[in-house]
Amino acid sequence: MVSRERFASWYRNRFAWVAVILLATSVSVVVLVDSADPDLTPADLRGQIMTRMRVTLEEADPEQHNHAGHIVQAANGDEPAPAVICGVHVYGHEPADVDKLADVRTVYGFHLCGVAGPDRPWDVAPKLAGPVIMDLSTEPPGIQVVEATAEIMFVDRLRQMFPAKYAELAMKEALAEAEMVDLRRRYDAAAGL
Repeated sequence: MVSRERFASWYRNRFAWVAVILLATSVSVVVLVDSADPDLTPADLRGQIMTRMRVTLEEADPEQHNHAGHIVQAANGDEPAPAVICGVHVYGHEPADVDKLADVRTVYGFHLCGVAGPDRPWDVAPKLAGPVIMDLSTEPPGIQVVEATAEIMFVDRLRQMFPAKYAELAMKEALAEAEMVDLRRRYDAAAGL
C-alpha cells in the first residue's frame, strides 16, 4: 500500500511531472503520425499539381481550353491581352502512386476560368469551364477539354476520356468553396474591381 507521505512527495516532485508531460506528448505524436492514411496523395503534391494546372491554364492561349461554344476575343494590336484567371480542382493523376510532381504524367481535373477585361464584372465575363486533362509529359503541357459532339453526348465523352474513378468524380464535383472564393478575389484584382 502506498502511504500518503510517499504519494505527496511524488506529487510535489517537478521532475516526475516533466516526465509525465513528455510521455503524454510522445504518445500523442505517435498516435497522430500512425493515424495518417498512407493511401492519400501527399498534400504537398496535390498543392503542386493544382498550382501547375492553374499556371498552365492562365498562361495558355484561351483557345487551347476554349470549349462549349465560348469565343474569347483576342486583344487588338495595341491593347494588352485580357488576363485569364482560373480555379482548378484535381480529381487525380497518373501514375497515381508517385509522390513527386516531376513523375506525374497526366492530371484529370476541372477548371473554371474567367477572362478579366478592364472593369468587367465576373457575372458578364467570358468563362471557360469543365473537366480537363493535362499532359504534363510535354512542354508546354497539353490541355484537352471534354466536349460533346454532334454524335456523342457530354457524359459519354467524359467516360471515354477519363478513367472511370475520375469520371464519376467529374460528374459530381467542381470547385471547392475555398478555391471559388480565391478565384473570384484574383479575378476582381485582375479586372481592376
